[in-house]
Amino acid sequence: MPLVVGILCGDAFPHVFSVWECGVGFLLFVFIASRYRHTGWGYGAAVYLFLGGIGFCSMSWQQEKTAFPFSGEAAVYRVCIREHPEEKERSMLCRVSLTGEIRQDTVTNYSRSPFFLVYFPKDSATATLSRGDELLIYTRLAPPANNGNPDEFDYARYLKRKGCSGTAYVAAGHWRKTGHDVSRSFGRIALDYREKVIDLYRSLGFKGDELAVLSALTVGDKEELSDDIMETYSVAGASHVLALSGLHIGFLYALLLFVLRPLWKRWRGLKPFLLLLLIFFLVSFAFFTGLSSSVVRSVVMFSLLVLAGLQPEKPLTLNTLAATAFLMLLCKPVWLFDVGFQLSFSAVAAIVLVQPKLYALWKVDNRFLRYVWGLMTVSVAAQLGTAPLVAFYFSRFSTHFLLTNLWAVPMVSLVLYSAVFLLILTLLPFVQHLFAGVVEALVHAQNEVLRRIEHLPGAAVDGIWLDAWGVLSVYLFFGMAYYGFLRPTVRNAYLSLLALLAVVSWHSGSMISNAPRRSIAFYSVRGCPVVHCMTDSRRSWLACADSLPDVPRLYRALSPHWNRLHLESPRLVAGDYSAPGLSVQNQIILYAGKRICLLCDGRWGNKRSLRPLPVDYLYISKGYQGGVEELTSLFSMGMVILDASLSDYYQNRIANDCIRLGIPYLSLSQKGSYRILL
Repeated sequence: MPLVVGILCGDAFPHVFSVWECGVGFLLFVFIASRYRHTGWGYGAAVYLFLGGIGFCSMSWQQEKTAFPFSGEAAVYRVCIREHPEEKERSMLCRVSLTGEIRQDTVTNYSRSPFFLVYFPKDSATATLSRGDELLIYTRLAPPANNGNPDEFDYARYLKRKGCSGTAYVAAGHWRKTGHDVSRSFGRIALDYREKVIDLYRSLGFKGDELAVLSALTVGDKEELSDDIMETYSVAGASHVLALSGLHIGFLYALLLFVLRPLWKRWRGLKPFLLLLLIFFLVSFAFFTGLSSSVVRSVVMFSLLVLAGLQPEKPLTLNTLAATAFLMLLCKPVWLFDVGFQLSFSAVAAIVLVQPKLYALWKVDNRFLRYVWGLMTVSVAAQLGTAPLVAFYFSRFSTHFLLTNLWAVPMVSLVLYSAVFLLILTLLPFVQHLFAGVVEALVHAQNEVLRRIEHLPGAAVDGIWLDAWGVLSVYLFFGMAYYGFLRPTVRNAYLSLLALLAVVSWHSGSMISNAPRRSIAFYSVRGCPVVHCMTDSRRSWLACADSLPDVPRLYRALSPHWNRLHLESPRLVAGDYSAPGLSVQNQIILYAGKRICLLCDGRWGNKRSLRPLPVDYLYISKGYQGGVEELTSLFSMGMVILDASLSDYYQNRIANDCIRLGIPYLSLSQKGSYRILL
């Protein structure tokens, strides 16, 4: 816990200490620990402060690695593509490392190579880019930035924690290939082998959702997963099986344990060697999955579990789990903020604590029923441990998780074991092709049953809102209820009720403070120019121009905010519309006495009016090519709103017109969203 607190403080208030400051701190710890070694509180406080300081320094050093001196001006940079380019909807994303900078014929080589995300236009030239290519690019580097919408995902902090220093866009013709780096790191070699496994699946006839799910289950590649199959697994409560992590490593661990255990029972002297061999197989599997962070975490956890098996007592305890988390965070403190890390450890902790108590409630003699009951208790325990985090991150609770896990967990184990056997059959191509049909049938059956579960009534509860304090209060209640169950006293019952009261009070306060109010909101979502008209009830409208915006992107960006306000799904209004309190005519919105004009084309060009129409907000988005001055004879403008889809050049042009005419203006790409309470 002190290490975790130190990491949190280092993330919120990063400060890199010098060598002499670290030395003074260490000497101070040694002095206090030796001075109060016979005093429990003094020695304990010194150890806690020392571990907290380690967490603070390690997290601060991680953040320091992403620091880069941004000049704000375009320049020529030398870069090397470190991973395979990723094709986006309208661009090519390349993860590159900067090796140098060229300014006025002066070449500056970087001592360390900062990591950047660079976007190229999608064309025939960028389609030839590959990992290892060395390029000269002319661009302006920028630090990671958020859009400024309320309750949005903190993308900038996410990139920083992933080691990314910034982003850039390279226009067509502003780059040139200069060479190719053939050297490969250990991680790159692992990714190459993962690609070979996926290519083998393709050559065996796997395609579509079957290929995507099999690749996700066995090697952790989720690029082929379609939105439909991901939504199916999410609603059914089976998203955890698509994320290659502890569940899959646990299946492999169980298989290897089943194979090797008879050997060390017969020859006890071989047990240490066989346990090391088991760890070797787990590490090899992690290598073939590309050494993804979630798999590495799980392999470390199970490797410590294997080493704990050398002791005669029960190996998997909270101490083992805490030691695993401590060592992992000591090596890479940013893992603390990884969703997979939090879900994995909360699930395992709940299984260790709760599952034995649940399993003991019913004594089952039948072997099959005992297996089913054990699987159900594990599912309930894991769900209790992860439900607050799932609601916090995904705003969803899958109600049919028991039914899903009763089907998905055995099927995933069967698919995983079959895939391992399929890879072993590589030496027998004919038999391998025959067995590939069996594996494909298993994956297809798994997908089809989950689709049936997805369409069951009330399959998921969506729109849940929890913040960090809400999650802590729920876990506090779970902890007090568990403690009261272990030691049923009146005092513990009161404490459990107080914890429940804290949860209810937080929820009630959240409902009151976040109650929807009649207002108008403009959002900074590129390609989504809409005006959000909200009522005092839960109803609202998204008024847009005649052409529909990118609705999925809009919902992904703003659904957390709408969940916090407890709004119903907003109704999308395109074109002319009339409802009580709202009117949209010719892209002019009238709501609650406010008039907003949507300007996205040239329909008002070359028009004049003797009496300008009063407009509270002139909302200019991509598609309008004119200026502001030519509209002054048509509209009497209170404020000009510039959409995030406009180019920097055009925004500066409109801004200069507004300054010259004395009209207030607001750029959503710079200021973020804008909400007017009515």
